[in-house]
Amino acid sequence: MSGPGDVPPEVLERLRPICGRLPEAYEEPAWNGLRWRVRTKTVAHVYVPDPKRFPVYSDHVVNGEPPTVLTFRVPVDDLQGLTAGGHPYFHAPWGHNVAAAVLGDHTDWTEIAELVTDSYREQAPKFLAARLPLPGRR
Repeated sequence: MSGPGDVPPEVLERLRPICGRLPEAYEEPAWNGLRWRVRTKTVAHVYVPDPKRFPVYSDHVVNGEPPTVLTFRVPVDDLQGLTAGGHPYFHAPWGHNVAAAVLGDHTDWTEIAELVTDSYREQAPKFLAARLPLPGRR
């Protein structure tokens, strides 16, 4: 059984290229797991929570293993629509516009890339966000 904070390497292999293409975003260790930030604002945070310490995650334990979770910012108007369907998305237990995704074999990495990019647009200074292609364009 992996302990809390042990983000699977295959998850990091998927997230690093997504976050690495965001202007001036950088990776750093967080209190648990890793996060990507722009300036002082967190764009995405991946971690393995301890469901005993944070019971909100206990619904996402599979075969006794804690989930790997990615949190990110979502425009407030989009949060309900994203999380209403339930698994793999839910409203994180902090912040008015923070969503969480349970990552695993089911993960749609194209969708995760779009959500992380949107999170960057929420957090980055406007002049940096403007350097990204508009949604739907490459």
